[in-house]
Amino acid sequence: MSVVDDQVRRLDAFLDKFQINAAHSRSSSFDENEFQSQAAGADATLKEGSSTAKLKALVRRLSTTSSSRPVLPRNRLKEVLSGLAAEEEEQNRGIAGQAVAAADDRDLAWLATGKATVQTYGLILNSLLEQTIPLSESIWYWDDVLGSYSRTALYTAQTSPQKFWRHAQEVYEDAKAKFRSRVGIQQSAHDAQNSIVNHWREFYALVQSSVRERTLIDARTSILSPFALGRVEARRKQNNVKKLRETNATAIGLLVGEGLTFPPFEDEYKATVARVDKIQLQNTIARSVSLLDSVLRHATAIDSSISEFEDNIFASVEADPEFISLSEANESTTSPSRLASRLLQILDRQLPDQERGYASMSAEFGKPSRLVRYWIPGIVLLLSGTTILRILVNRKADIIQWFQDLGGTVRDFWLNWVIDPTKKLIGTIRHDEQSEIAIMSKESLTADRDSLERMVVDFAVAHPDNGVKYTEQQIGELRARVREGDLSSVLRAYEREMQTPIRSAVTGHLVQMLLIQIQKTKVDVEVAIGGIDSLLKSQELLFGFVGIAPGVLITYFVAQWLCNSFGSRKGLKSSKKKGETVRVLRNIDRTLNSSIPTPNGLLSYKDHGLLLCEVHVLRRRAALVLPGNVQREFLEDLNDLMDIRIGVARQIKVLERIRWAYSKWFR
Repeated sequence: MSVVDDQVRRLDAFLDKFQINAAHSRSSSFDENEFQSQAAGADATLKEGSSTAKLKALVRRLSTTSSSRPVLPRNRLKEVLSGLAAEEEEQNRGIAGQAVAAADDRDLAWLATGKATVQTYGLILNSLLEQTIPLSESIWYWDDVLGSYSRTALYTAQTSPQKFWRHAQEVYEDAKAKFRSRVGIQQSAHDAQNSIVNHWREFYALVQSSVRERTLIDARTSILSPFALGRVEARRKQNNVKKLRETNATAIGLLVGEGLTFPPFEDEYKATVARVDKIQLQNTIARSVSLLDSVLRHATAIDSSISEFEDNIFASVEADPEFISLSEANESTTSPSRLASRLLQILDRQLPDQERGYASMSAEFGKPSRLVRYWIPGIVLLLSGTTILRILVNRKADIIQWFQDLGGTVRDFWLNWVIDPTKKLIGTIRHDEQSEIAIMSKESLTADRDSLERMVVDFAVAHPDNGVKYTEQQIGELRARVREGDLSSVLRAYEREMQTPIRSAVTGHLVQMLLIQIQKTKVDVEVAIGGIDSLLKSQELLFGFVGIAPGVLITYFVAQWLCNSFGSRKGLKSSKKKGETVRVLRNIDRTLNSSIPTPNGLLSYKDHGLLLCEVHVLRRRAALVLPGNVQREFLEDLNDLMDIRIGVARQIKVLERIRWAYSKWFR
């Protein structure tokens, strides 16, 4: 769905409604005799042929029955127009005796002509829009070339073979013309015996002379470097592209603002009012056909200014001999067949000529072709291709090993940093004992504590303080104190032994007590480690997420990059389309704010055409990013934006509404 489709559908619906209202008005004004005459005429028509049926079939073929493609293809429209012109001429010859039937068939012929004009109007608008929109890319390209010295130098190098070839052609044509002027018809047999070598020598001398002359001609520009000449050429082409874009935009604005502007009508008609409105409708159709023809003939005239372009079109329309005028009997002087033939001529000649002229100017002034832009890297790649191929062949084993190592690295990273941490995290969530974090084993502290207890009890029993043996109750109390960390019995003995450390070390029990204290230190360390272990277990889930985060993040960003680089077209350019949508909104804002309104506060034809081009692009971009339930409201806002009758100030307010209402999907 596009702006042109909506316009064509609206105009086609207007013609259908006008025809229904006109038929209702005419039938309500007939008396009984006229009804009988109409019935007799209809019977005669059915007997004589199927002219009315053919016209109705043509009307149906020209109607916008398709919701997706309301504009007919060009070949199909030309076929219908040929049938319409032939049928209307046959009708004029065959039903002159039936006035009422002839009037009905003439109305059908005008309806078919109006619908054909609407279809031609849609085709031309589509063509102009598709021509104008890509010109912005050419303007941006020349901005890049002129905005950077490096890009200007690159452009100069890219176009140097083209310039050399053009210069060589000019020299060759000049030398060939001089050679033909000097070598006339041979006058004698002796002249005929001149060798071909002499002619080639003479031609070579003429080529040298032409080169010297061209050098003298170009001497006036020799003060400019090739770099400066490249900038001058780029600026000239940019200006011509801008003129072509403004001319096409003005043509679009003229067609939308002046073409097929049907007069409003009331729901209930009197016969005289319906007659006048019918003549006005025919007048509008004929004027629109003339406007289409004039716009196509002047659309490639970029030498004149925009005001001159508009004046030329209006003057051409007013002076058109096919333009409808009202005679004294208030009858149209132009037949539908003549308009159908002219529409056919527009599709056969004017539109193709305009498209060829645009293509020629676009190729001359627009963005250079891919061959011109990429021949330098292509030659570099071609010259270095053998070297690259030789390196690949000689290092084949190394390259294969590199790929294998890369694959192994990716596989190990996936298993060790993504899969295994994920399994451990799942085990932690499920409270799996095998996945618990532990600095030491569970039985290590118990075994060391029991060993310390036995060592202290054995030492105390073997060496009591007062020489009195411990009872079972005292041994139990001693065991309890040891479990709590109290080694008083051992420490008192240790204090006594330390009074004579050397003798105690040799003959006493100092070594045994030192070993007991070492065991006590070991138990204390294990208790501290156990506290740390408990702390780690309390934060086990947090450590699991921290452990899995690097691998998951790296995998996510790599997958995102791969999707953006090699994914589907929709996923590849979704963010780019949003950026383009914002840029189109910026262009619309710039068009509205930089426009010079008419005294009535309306947009000029040029600014109106530029606005329609940007809205056409915006509608396409928005269809890709907006959900279906929002697009209906968006189209309503776009219709308000395109309605130039509300004035520039209100259009700017509508644009602001579009910005804040749909910013969620555009950013």
